Amino acid sequence: MTPADETLIERIRPLLEARQGYSERRMFGGVCFMIGGNMCAGTWKGALIVRLDRKDHEATLAEPHTRPADMNGRTMRGWALVEPAGIASEGDLKCWVDRAAAYAARLPAK
Repeated sequence: MTPADETLIERIRPLLEARQGYSERRMFGGVCFMIGGNMCAGTWKGALIVRLDRKDHEATLAEPHTRPADMNGRTMRGWALVEPAGIASEGDLKCWVDRAAAYAARLPAK
């Protein structure tokens, strides 16, 4: 885990920890934040990874500072990486995390 990941984790945690069903799990060399057992956000080499509705995949990737989440050589639909420039402000980070948490909360709990 990079120092940038550790800093990002400390920024994400307070945005999620009061939510019902919140938990954390070490995955993908970083920390994944879960709601109801479903991953909603995490860190990846200094970027924020978010899980959003698959049907909105192309629209999400058209937003500034986003790129496909490609962890194993293939794009994961419904997932996006938000580059550091897209989460530099607390408001921008909160917006992305809130969107991901809202989506995860709609999924069946695991």
